[in-house]
Amino acid sequence: MLTSTALVLLMTIPGLALFYGGMVRKKNVVAITAQNFAITALATVLWTVIGYSLAFRDGGALQAYIGGFDRVFLKGLAVGNVSGVIPESVFMVFQMTFAIITPALITGAFADRMKFSSLLAFMGLWLIFIYAPVCHWVWGGGFLGSAGVLDFAGGTVVHINAGIAGLVTCLVLGPRKGYGHENMAPHNVVLTMIGASLLWVGWFGFNAGSELAADGRAGFAFIVTQIATGMAAISWMFAEWLVHKKPTLLGMCSGAVAGLVAITPASGFVDPVGALWIGLAAGIICFIASTTVKRALGYDDALDVFGVHCVGGIVGAVLTGVFATMAVTGATAPVGGIDGNWGQVATQIKGILYTLVYSGIGTFILLMVVKIFFGLRVSPQEEVEGLDINLHGEVVQ
Repeated sequence: MLTSTALVLLMTIPGLALFYGGMVRKKNVVAITAQNFAITALATVLWTVIGYSLAFRDGGALQAYIGGFDRVFLKGLAVGNVSGVIPESVFMVFQMTFAIITPALITGAFADRMKFSSLLAFMGLWLIFIYAPVCHWVWGGGFLGSAGVLDFAGGTVVHINAGIAGLVTCLVLGPRKGYGHENMAPHNVVLTMIGASLLWVGWFGFNAGSELAADGRAGFAFIVTQIATGMAAISWMFAEWLVHKKPTLLGMCSGAVAGLVAITPASGFVDPVGALWIGLAAGIICFIASTTVKRALGYDDALDVFGVHCVGGIVGAVLTGVFATMAVTGATAPVGGIDGNWGQVATQIKGILYTLVYSGIGTFILLMVVKIFFGLRVSPQEEVEGLDINLHGEVVQ
């Protein structure tokens, strides 16, 4: 679990920072990587102060919706405390790394245009008021987990949650100056590939680590993660090859991440054949969402957070309901549709809808609050010149 925790932290810094850093224009690469690094620090502090307590402790009369306050500032956390079969200290910091990467994912949607002060205020509020409650609903004893929603490692809690927040944020801020007219191609796709590779490696801590044990089910979570990711990279690549006549490295990386996203909720529930189908669906559907759908609707999700994470999370959550099997889970009653329990698909959709509505509306409200106190967007001149030099006084040579 210590190794898995370190792997999940690796996903954000340097993984996500490099993945996003390569995709923005050169004048904004310091800004997007600084955002990811700052969120890592901020989320660490907030999770320690209140986030963990709200997400995973008993909320008493409000337990269905939110946790309690008995671990504020980690009060009562002792060396001998156990959470399930592992030390509570290890569980707390493992879950901290999830709380770090989830808000960091959102930054790709509004890349190149938010003020740094506004980002810090928004992300801090979002972690406390959006991430912690949704996490509690699914994993902390809340009403979605109690209703039977299956989410092994974060399809709803992390990806749908962050993805819909990213869409709302990019809509509120509006498109980048020159969007649709200027060349906004990635400045260094090799950096993106390195970041995607670190995400791929780190994701084994994300998915296999969520078993909280080194056992056979963790092994299955590990192998289906690899299988779905490979399949999604291939399916996105061939879809792009067919439509745009060239298989790009960026497309392969995006497909791999889409596969990682989609297998996340299913990883402890499905077998290798289910993983192949999930990867196939994720690569094709996320490709369409990130290209055709985005162009048709005209929103400026700069790095396709909605198209990959929200759509991929939805694909994975629904197909978890289809392919979850007794053979992997060890259950004695049918788990998913493939075992005959098609009602699980409806349960999965319920979890998806609650997450979309709460995170979408909540994100909008928090943005309006931050706008009142800090504003949201940099000035037009700062945006044209680049966030690196204007917000951080640093540039990439």
